[in-house]
Amino acid sequence: MPFIDDGECKPVGSYPNSGIDVLIVGTGLAGLTAAIECVRKGHNVRVLERNDDINTAGDMYFMGLSATKFFKHWPEMAKEFDEISLHNCWIETFKHHGDQMITPLKVADRLRDAGLDPDTPPGTFQMRPLVYKMYVHQVQKLGVKIQFGKRVVDYWEEESTGKAGVVTDKDEKFEADVVIAADGVGSKSQKLVGGQVRAMKSGRAMWRAAFPKHHIEKNPEVKEFFKMIKGQSGEEEPIVRTWLGPGTYAMTLTRPDTMIWVMNHDVTGSERESWNHTIDYHEVLDNMDKGVGPKPWAPIFKELIKLTPPNTIVNFELFWRNPQPKWASPGARVINIGDAAHSFLPASGNGATQAIEDAVSLASCLQIGGKENIPQSVRAHVRMRFIRNACAQKLGFSNAELLQDTDWTKVKLDPRVAQPKLPSWVWGHDPEKYAYEVYDRVAESMRRGVPFDEDDSIPPNYPPGYKYEPWSIENIMEDMRNGKPVELGSGNWD
Repeated sequence: MPFIDDGECKPVGSYPNSGIDVLIVGTGLAGLTAAIECVRKGHNVRVLERNDDINTAGDMYFMGLSATKFFKHWPEMAKEFDEISLHNCWIETFKHHGDQMITPLKVADRLRDAGLDPDTPPGTFQMRPLVYKMYVHQVQKLGVKIQFGKRVVDYWEEESTGKAGVVTDKDEKFEADVVIAADGVGSKSQKLVGGQVRAMKSGRAMWRAAFPKHHIEKNPEVKEFFKMIKGQSGEEEPIVRTWLGPGTYAMTLTRPDTMIWVMNHDVTGSERESWNHTIDYHEVLDNMDKGVGPKPWAPIFKELIKLTPPNTIVNFELFWRNPQPKWASPGARVINIGDAAHSFLPASGNGATQAIEDAVSLASCLQIGGKENIPQSVRAHVRMRFIRNACAQKLGFSNAELLQDTDWTKVKLDPRVAQPKLPSWVWGHDPEKYAYEVYDRVAESMRRGVPFDEDDSIPPNYPPGYKYEPWSIENIMEDMRNGKPVELGSGNWD
């Protein structure tokens, strides 16, 4: 019988040593979560990172509730996460040219209006540097061995010996019982796993910038407009401002010490799929009004852009990728997680969430199955995760469509129309609890050859009633060109 997760805190030491040697490639959220959770589950962990240090730079992203449920086992992380989270945050919505469409409301009030509990929100916007530093603190405390400067160029496995490993660009070889490829899109593991999904240019990119808030003090109008909101206690509280326009959207976040802005736009020619590629603010000003119709972007937003310090604005190109058909190698000793398995559009609000869920699920499955059943555990993990992620990816396209083609007539009647979908099947999930509840049934259904979504004994972690149908970016693009909404498929997606 597997160890049943009863919802209690089970810190390091709660599980016996599994004897499983785990090699993790990459120190993004997926890799770092896999490292600490594999340690907690009793596995032996080593980590390889191509860079000379863990990259803690960046701006903000959405972190779903389902990605934080494992914090109950890490009290220090839970405390630090609570300290860096945006409490008492407000949100306000504008048309791109500056007209206010939804006055400032507390996020808690918007949640109530949507019938949700404000004490357990679907997720929160987080500062990437703060979240990564929280993870680094925990990894260092655990003494996890991270070897830097190890650029992996090849993955391998030997089913006869039950081993897998990697080769670096310096011809160094590392092996383990299971290798977790958490090294992002373009991972060299995909050659072994089943071929890399071709990246298709979307024609879109994101300008992103985060910088100390004191820079906006140089312009009194900008400082006044992008100020925080004074709450009932008299203290200033952070605010997210969303800007929606024809074929574009933007967002700003004002925190006590940081100003952030991001904007979706047509490609300009200088974009790259890299977080280290920066441009000058003049390029933004020269291109931001293209494609938005007769009304240009709000002058106050342009003034904010002018105050962005040099070497700060990232022009990140957005690629579309079909769902990765395979996540595990033939012998199931190499497994992709996070972006290496499934990439997400920024509008999905799901990339970081699903990467963390992957890591929690995989560490749990390996613990349940034990060293003698690693291939079964890896395949069971993929079964539990694949349809869920395919649905979450498709939801991202639906949300992008919503943000870029807002129906303002409907928004005036119901402000919730302007909000991206965050259905309960996404944020209400607990990947660890789910693994312990369904592992045996999943393993049995694999032995019987029953498709995952046809086994009525296994509760779905995707939209209730949904039956998986393969889909492609090409079909979605064709529908969008013809003015058809993104077809999500069967089941209850709300």
